[in-house]
Order: sequence, then C-alpha cells, then structure tokens
Amino acid sequence: MKITAIKQQVRRTDRYSIFVDDKYSFALSELGLINSRLAVGQEYSETELANLLGDAEFDKAYGRVLDLIARRKRSEWEIRDYLKRKDYQPPLIEQVLNRLRQAGFVNDADFARAWVNNRRLLKATSKRRLQQELRQKRLSDEVIAQALEEDQTDERDVLKELVAKKRQQTRYQDDLKLMQYLSRQGYNYADIKSAMHSEN
Repeated sequence: MKITAIKQQVRRTDRYSIFVDDKYSFALSELGLINSRLAVGQEYSETELANLLGDAEFDKAYGRVLDLIARRKRSEWEIRDYLKRKDYQPPLIEQVLNRLRQAGFVNDADFARAWVNNRRLLKATSKRRLQQELRQKRLSDEVIAQALEEDQTDERDVLKELVAKKRQQTRYQDDLKLMQYLSRQGYNYADIKSAMHSEN
C-alpha cells in the first residue's frame, strides 16, 4: 500500500487528505501531517496503515476539541460528553483528555474559577446559583467549594445592586414579584428581606 497523494483540503485549508493507492484514505491536520512524516511514495503494510488510521482519528477528535475550547473553556465532563455525542469510543476519548491535560487545556479547578469570574462580570449572580451551574458541568463538590471560597464578592452588596436595578422596571415595583424573582436567582429569604428593607 503506497501513499500516492497528499492534498490540502479546499474547505479546511488546515487539513490534508491522504490518498493510498490513488484512493482517499484519511485526513490529518497540518501538525498531524508534520508529526506523521508521511510522504508521497512511502509504502505501508496493512497493520501500519491501520495504525495511521487510528492516529488520524485521534488527530481529528483532538482538533475538534481544540476548536470547541477556543470558543470558551470547558469542564472535563463537557469535553467527554461532546466526544461521546460525536461517537468516539472511550479509549480514544481518554487519549484526547490525557493530551489536553498534559497541554494544560483542561483543568476543572481553573474552569470553575474562570466560570465564577466571568459570571460575576456579566450579571449579579448568587453563590447558590453559581454552585448549581457548576454542578451542571459535573464538577466535584470540592472543586466548586474551592472556587466559591476564592470568590471575594460580597453577596449582600450584589443583592442590593440587583434590587435597585430591578426596581427600575415597572413589574418589580411589586414586592412579591421582586422577591419571587430574587429567590429564583438563588438568594435566600433573609438576605432578600434585608436588601429590600435597606431601600428605605
């Protein structure tokens, strides 16, 4: 079996199609191609070609995850779930996650800290709500507790600012509606009453 052509893809110029005996066989990223040291004219046995196909599958899965985490950080569970939905097998998923860990691209503690910081910048969010969100990302209780412990935000100040902001809307002139809204955001009754009392 001989490598008869290596062609840059038209739609994805960072990937290369590999042809074996004049038929398309698999594709590699630019880095994957460099690391494989493939060249036109090289000959491979069936076993060697099967290994190359395995490497190509890993290369594609790893590239997909890099594209995913380029948009935003992901928890380890999110990456695992994404690869499962793409029908990759457990051994390959573990291989991808190991490479990501080695490269420092996946770390649940870092993810949790970044999530809390970003949510604090975007909107007034209670610690209870943050805890729920991080649990949805399947982070351990220990990692969540550490991230929330490092968060220096004064929840009472955040709640007062949120009350003042919501009071500008007509529907939240009604105390009951405002209390229901704040409760859904994860704030407890005592803190809500205290924040609303401090308005006066």
